[in-house]
This record gives sequence, structure tokens and C-alpha cells, in this order.
Amino acid sequence: MLHGHGDDAYLFRHKIKADFSTNVWQEGEPEGLKEHLFDQWHLVRKYPEVLAESLNRQVAHHYHLKTEQVLISNGTTESIYLIAQAYRGMKTTIATPAFSEYEDACRLHRHQLTFIPWDELHDNSALGAEVLFICNPNNPTGSVFPSLEALIHNHPQTMFVLDEAFIEFTLSIPSAVPLLNRYENLIILRSMTKAFAIPGLRLGYILANEKQIALLRDLKFPWSVNALAIEAGKFIFEHYGQLQLPIRPLLQEKEIFTNQLQKINVKVQQSHTHFFLAETAKGSAEELKQYLIEHYGILIRDASNFRGLQNKHFRLATLAPDQNQLLIQALTTWNQRYT
Repeated sequence: MLHGHGDDAYLFRHKIKADFSTNVWQEGEPEGLKEHLFDQWHLVRKYPEVLAESLNRQVAHHYHLKTEQVLISNGTTESIYLIAQAYRGMKTTIATPAFSEYEDACRLHRHQLTFIPWDELHDNSALGAEVLFICNPNNPTGSVFPSLEALIHNHPQTMFVLDEAFIEFTLSIPSAVPLLNRYENLIILRSMTKAFAIPGLRLGYILANEKQIALLRDLKFPWSVNALAIEAGKFIFEHYGQLQLPIRPLLQEKEIFTNQLQKINVKVQQSHTHFFLAETAKGSAEELKQYLIEHYGILIRDASNFRGLQNKHFRLATLAPDQNQLLIQALTTWNQRYT
């Protein structure tokens, strides 16, 4: 899907004052990163490392893995398409609602697709799939699947592709990285763009057993990760302990925000992250998005194109309190237009 994602302000002529459409950390990149990248500008005069080998070593060391268990990618989207290509034509199930690129990548590579609603997925579910894509925490709902190890254990013939792009934004579940030592049917996708606010650089990585990484590495084209993205990743892992999100205050602000939304007749789904799904009581999400852009310079994520959702669904991320209040006021006016 080339269009239909969040953070699409560039498509509109109106100036955006508050962007609720993206679930990237709203306070920006880590302190010192910009200056570091400016100092490394000379690297753009040469080709980057073919497979981002220096960053690969850092990631492996951080997780106490072998370098052969890590593959650096041009963001999670490249990771998804590599995996879809590697398992071309297989019987694949996607837990929905879900990031559209799982389905798009699988259709491109002729997977035999089925879908299982998130609420119907349990540790003893009968999958019958060779590959399962699951995002935990889920995008767009912010839900978590707490018994993932049991699900993996109960389905040894299924390769689990676990997208942990938003694992830094929850306190409800731990990362599944320790499970890599116990299960060969697990591939973990990690993003460096969300929690560290560098989506424009495109950077992520895949963690799995050596056999799976070798399979993916053989399909990867050279130089897909640019030199500045590599340096950004190295900077982040060198300062990893100091760059963790203030997740408790962020989730507390999310609770305040969602409570206020519900008071003005906006239905909100429970979420374990800073982002969440909502439903407009008046009009459609598409109409609401256009209204907010034109009248308030506010951008939301129309979520109606997620499989399994309806035309009233939209996704919001928690921003600063003053920006949250701006949206509350705008939605109040929106509701009054229909009374």
C-alpha cells in the first residue's frame, strides 16, 4: 500500500499543528543524535557497509546473540517483504486488524492467505498455517497477546513472524527476544524508528536463528541501509540505557486523554500502548479527518482501511497535554455540528 498510512501530512496543503496519526515518539530524536550525524556527514561520499556489519555486531552484542542471528534492515517494511519472499507461496495467517504491509507483501509473493481476528487468537487456537504474522503490541489497537510462548510452543510447525515495532511503548508484556534461545520457529522484527523518532532514516532489524537469517540474507539487496542510518543505529545502541522512553508518564497521560475523549461521546478501545483506536459517533473517520485538517490543522489516522475495522474507526497517539486538549476541543465542535 503506497498510500493510506499515517503521517501523510505532505499530501495536504494545510499546515499541521498536531499530528496524532503517527505512533512515533512525539518528543523527537535522542539528544545529541543530530549533531553526531552532522559530524558523520563525510560518510555519504562513499557507499555504506553492504549489510551494515558494524551495527549488526552492536545489536548482536546487546541481545547476547551471534552476529549470524541478526540482519539489519531498511525499516520493518523491508523486513516484512524479505520474509514474505523467503516463504513465498506458503499457507500464511495474519492476526487482524494489522499493518497492511503484511498482507500486501504476502499477496505479492503469492501466499495462501487466511486471517484470524485478534480476539479469537488463543494459545491453543487451531492455526493450520505454515507462517503466522502477529504484531505484539498490536497496531492499530494497542492490544497485547500475553501468552505468546504457549502459542509458539503449541504450534511447532508454524513459523511465527513477530513484529515488536511498539514493544517500547508498553509495560504489559516483555520482549520475546529471550524465546529465540528456545524456539527455532520464531522470527522477531524490531524497529528503531518509532521509539527513537527517526522514521525518515528507515532503520530496523530482524532477530532469528542462524538458518532463518541466512535465508533472508541471501535475498537482501546490498546497501539497503544508508550510511547515516547505520551511524544513527550505532549511536542509539551506544547510549541505549540512557535513551529509554518515559513510558509510565506517557501511559498516564494516555489514560487522562482517553477519559476526556469518552466524556465527549468518542468511543475508545482499551489499549496497552500510548496509541489507541477510537470511533466517531458522528459521520465517518474519513470525513472527520478532512474536517480536522481543514479547520484545526490536526491530523488523525483514518483506520477504516485496516482489515476488520469500520468506516468510523480512527487511530490516535497520545501527544503533549496542550495538543491533546486541542483535539478534544475540535472533536467537541465536530459533534455539535451533527446535533
